[in-house]
Amino acid sequence: MAILSQFDSSAWAPFPIAPSFSERVWGFENLRPWYDKTAEAEPLGEAWLTGDHCLVMSGAHAGQALGALFAQAAEALLGPAAPRSGEGSASPLLIKVIFAKQKLSVQVHPDDRMAQKYGDPRGKTECWYALAAEPGAQVACGLKPGLTLDQIKAEIESDTLENSLNLIDVVPGDMVFVDAGTVHAIWPGSILLETQQNCDLTYRMYDYGRGRELHIEKSLEATRLVTCAGKVPAKVLADRTILIEGDYFRVERIAVAGSRASSSLPGEGETALGLQYLFVAGGAAKISGPDFEALELPMGGIVAVPAVSPEFAVENLGGLELMRITPRWPDEK
Repeated sequence: MAILSQFDSSAWAPFPIAPSFSERVWGFENLRPWYDKTAEAEPLGEAWLTGDHCLVMSGAHAGQALGALFAQAAEALLGPAAPRSGEGSASPLLIKVIFAKQKLSVQVHPDDRMAQKYGDPRGKTECWYALAAEPGAQVACGLKPGLTLDQIKAEIESDTLENSLNLIDVVPGDMVFVDAGTVHAIWPGSILLETQQNCDLTYRMYDYGRGRELHIEKSLEATRLVTCAGKVPAKVLADRTILIEGDYFRVERIAVAGSRASSSLPGEGETALGLQYLFVAGGAAKISGPDFEALELPMGGIVAVPAVSPEFAVENLGGLELMRITPRWPDEK
């Protein structure tokens, strides 16, 4: 715990982040009950929870943009063991809630190597957790076996690409992994918590004739015909359910019967101090500790817990479904 002596931990208490809402042609006019937000012009499709431009809502850093805070104090937030990137945001994860009323474009994201080839610091591997899903909800994740890149290009030109997508049924609580290079699309019927590398590079391969720009050549370059994408089986433990644990992130559901001490949040094998995000997927939570003013989180709320945070407790205010999201790096064991 030597890192604690380098920082005033009370200044790095858990802090809530205000969501930033993005207009999308495929989104909704009204995001209730998740957020008290209605569209002013174009439909709303995404709530960015940890974007670099998202603002700290309260505490010592209230009003500061998250990206600027990471740039100034990466070690306090991430801990001493986290690698530092020479370019791009130091914030490792972008977390969103996706609200799809219509089909999203068929798209693909580059891996780290391709992103760096074109001057970006990192690629985009992501995962989707189904917060809610209507009966029959599906996502497109990967391609049917046997396709070639030439066939994909021909199907884009003939408007038949949808026929070659691998469709997956989703129900509430499902976790779907989408590694970089996977051709994919989110379809209507579900509300998804998306955790991804902090990168917004998207190559749009096909868009159902909606007239938006396509990136066919780069999407084909990024495409891997066989990937690891698909549903991930949950690992149920006594005090948590590990939904996914990979190179870039770990996502868990954390059981909180009444209240739970912050010291119990790290799982087995998590010995180093590091950043945590706590997201309320249902119900409401209270975060309190002796060194900071208590805060309440409604459904859809998120709090960042810096590596040097003072101790605190999470209280279940009723119906709490708590998600814990932590960054990981490819060389982390």
